[in-house]
This record gives sequence, structure tokens and C-alpha cells, in this order.
Amino acid sequence: MKGRDAALSLRRAQAMDAADPLTAFRDRFVIDDTELIYLDGNSLGRLPRATAPRLAAAVADEWGGRLVRGWNEGWFDAPDRIGGKLAGLLGAAADEVILADATSVNLFKLTLAALLARPGRHTIVTDDLNFPSDLYILRSAAALAGRPVVVRVVPSADGIHGPAEALAAAMDEDTALLSLSHTVFKSGYTYDMAALTALAHRAGALALWDLSHSAGAVVVDLRGADADLAVGCTYKYLNGGPGAPAFLYVRRDLHDALANPISGWLGRADPFDFALDYAPAAGIRRFLSGTPPILSLTAVEPGIDLLLEAGMARLRERSVRLSEYLIARWEERLEPLGFRLNSPRDPARRGSHVSLGHDDGLRINLALIHEARVLPDFRRPDNIRLGIAPLYNTFTELHTAVERLRAVVVEGLHRRYDAAGLAVT
Repeated sequence: MKGRDAALSLRRAQAMDAADPLTAFRDRFVIDDTELIYLDGNSLGRLPRATAPRLAAAVADEWGGRLVRGWNEGWFDAPDRIGGKLAGLLGAAADEVILADATSVNLFKLTLAALLARPGRHTIVTDDLNFPSDLYILRSAAALAGRPVVVRVVPSADGIHGPAEALAAAMDEDTALLSLSHTVFKSGYTYDMAALTALAHRAGALALWDLSHSAGAVVVDLRGADADLAVGCTYKYLNGGPGAPAFLYVRRDLHDALANPISGWLGRADPFDFALDYAPAAGIRRFLSGTPPILSLTAVEPGIDLLLEAGMARLRERSVRLSEYLIARWEERLEPLGFRLNSPRDPARRGSHVSLGHDDGLRINLALIHEARVLPDFRRPDNIRLGIAPLYNTFTELHTAVERLRAVVVEGLHRRYDAAGLAVT
């Protein structure tokens, strides 16, 4: 691209940012390094400015000043109170979402609960685009179901798009559970939740969705989709911080029909009578197990508040415009250099990250980080994932990131890097 054309293109991106009122939300995040283009919010979201003072108050005033009295002054109810807020981003009722544990723990609890609720069935259906950890958990729960249960993994034809028709064909009267990532972690393909849930119900199975790459970036309507169960993390697009507690959703009519297989004391009807027998609490609290991590829970709330303020419909519209802009830039500037689009072209079937494939993808990713001041991530075999967080990423950033990505390849900067033995990508 000639200098004049590049300048015009940059000015167009800047004008698009200036015209969008949501661009102002970027100032609500800590951005110390203005030269760094951060495109990994689909792994770890940025720090909201409101989080640090809120945590400082929780430490100094609540823990430091109120001590154990804090449990009766908001701590005990924090998992369902904050979960109720999060429900507003997921199309759920406030009493259907609760924060607890890690995503893997919640997935295990709800998977085994679903298997126990379908005792005559012997199959879990999923796909090979699902997060590998989810497959590990599904198999662990299957091994503990008290009967033979097989995890049937349906392959994607191209490694990008979810095999919706094949999944439908795989479900029958022996299917206990359909479990999928709503937005898959490599390609960003997003399933039609309502359609797949309806197919699971037609087979008499329950449907469990992992929303980790959807919550806060994609419009989710759990109620509208008649979804049974869902889990997800809060440290990606929800900006809850590293290792932040996860959430789980159980449709209200299933609360009393499902048992929490990790029957800890805070899921008990009266945890403070310390009786030796277990009687589950009514409603969503029965899916709690151990003591909630109050400081980590506290850090989740400011990010949820920002998303609620912006509104998911507006955020999704901005996310689509950003990803469409990025794909147009790929087609013009990167495809001639051997970059492949490893995400769906249809924005209705694409989440908020765009994956670009390249034969030298991992070395290019390393050069981006160490030479070009662009921070994406990489997923084998060839995916450079460019995560778009619509609350703080901009058109100007995407323009500059593409130009820096192009320069890495044109100038051969990636050839300096040896990717052998790299553990974290």
C-alpha cells in the first residue's frame, strides 16, 4: 500500500472510531502502554479502572475493618447477587445464574447432574471443536455415572464450522446430554443455540453450553433458546481478572430436578446447622459447593457493570463491525502473503475473535509479540487468534495491527524465532 493510501485508510479507521459512542468505553480501562495493541481479550480481558479501588475497599474496609462480620454484610450473598447481574447479559433470569468455582468444576457438576437425571441413557454427544478440557471433564463425569457412558465426538468437516447436521444425526433415544462450546475456541464459530437445543430436546436429552467465548461478546439468550444448562468463565470478555470465579446457569424448572454431585456445605438448605446429613438448598444455591472466594468475586463485578451499561446488543453490533473490518483488511493486505481465514465469513456464525492461519503461524505470532508490539495468541496447528473486545479495541488498532502483521512477514522478522519447545502460546 502506497503511503498516501495507507494514510487515507488510517484516517478512515480513526473516523469510524470517532463516530461510535462506544469507543469512549476504552477510557474506562487501564491502558498503560499505548503503543501495545492488545488482541488477547478472548484469553484475559483488560483491567477496568473501577476494579482496583473496589478491591482496595474490600480488603481495607470489609476484610480489614469488618472482619468476619463481612459474611452477614454482603459476602454470603455475593455469588447469587453478582450472578443475578450477569444473568442480564445472558438472557437468563436473575435466580438462574450463580458464580462458583472454575469453569471445569462447574462443567463437571452439571454434566454428572445431567447424567444422573437421564439414568437409562448412555451417550454424551459433543464435537471435536470443543475445548479439550471440556472433553476431559465430560469423560471424567461419564466414568463416574455408575453405568457405561460413551462420549461421542462428532468431527467438523473443515475444522472451522460446527458440524450441526452431523450432531443432529448423532442424537437419539440413547443420548443423555449434548454438550458444546457455544463459540468454539479456535475458529470462533458460533452455534445456533436454540436450534441445537431443540434437537437435543427432541431426542429427550439435556443441552449444556460452554459460554466462555460468548459471554460479554455475543448476544446470548438462554431463556429464548430454552437452554437447560450453561457454564462459562469471567476472565475473558467479562474482564474479571486472572483465575476469576466462573458461573453456571440452570434453568429454573430444573433446579429441584438436578442434584449437585459435589454436595458441599454452602449448597445445603441450612449450612449453619451443621447437621451430618445433606439437604440441598432450594433454587440455584444448591449448585454451590465450597466457600466463595470473596476478593475474586469482588473483582468480577466492575466488568459486568460496564457491559450492562454499554448493552449487549450495541456491543455485539460493534463487535461485528470490527471483525468485518479486520476480515476486509486481511483480504486486502494479508491473504496475498499466505494468510488464510480460519473463521467463518458469516458474522452470524462468528464470535468476537478472528483466526488467521499461516504455515509459519507460531513464529509469526512470536515476532508480533516481541518485535511488533501486537499481543494476540496462537492455537495449534496454525491459528493466530485476534481477539476483539468491543469495549476497548478500536478500528484504528485493527488497522495498525494488520500493517504490523504484514511487516513481520514482508521483512522476515519471524525467521528469527524458534518455536520448538514453547509451552504457553
